[in-house]
Amino acid sequence: MKSNDNTFNVDKAEESSGFLLWQVTNLWQREIRKALEQYDLTHSQFVLLASTHWLLLHNKEVTQIGLSAHTKIDPMTTSTVLRTLQQKGFVARTEHSTDTRAKVITLAAEGKKVIKKAVVTVEKFDQEFFSQLGNKTAALNGFLQQLLQHGEDE
Repeated sequence: MKSNDNTFNVDKAEESSGFLLWQVTNLWQREIRKALEQYDLTHSQFVLLASTHWLLLHNKEVTQIGLSAHTKIDPMTTSTVLRTLQQKGFVARTEHSTDTRAKVITLAAEGKKVIKKAVVTVEKFDQEFFSQLGNKTAALNGFLQQLLQHGEDE
């Protein structure tokens, strides 16, 4: 029986894009968490470690604030997670040569070894997870980029 209360704009929960995105995100994150357990990495640690590796491969100097902007993880969380990665011996944080407020991030040998393996695992998982979309994965990525761009414009 349908209620006369019109609190929601949709008749069925699965008609809510936000609710669906939340559910898919939780499913994806739960499975990523399982995949990363073998490397003793949280998903945030993986994202920051992988992004550091990515930026270094693309000849970019990696600073905490630049890493925060690249990953869209807030600066305080970025700093906290990097501190943990440093304690694990995966990254080093040093003073910037010209900006005394900035920290430069580099990968330690152990961090590079771990992230190379973890990236292979995560990319394989992503490929399997999103393969259900067939040739629509590129369209999904485009839509997600559009939403991110809109969020940055505000």
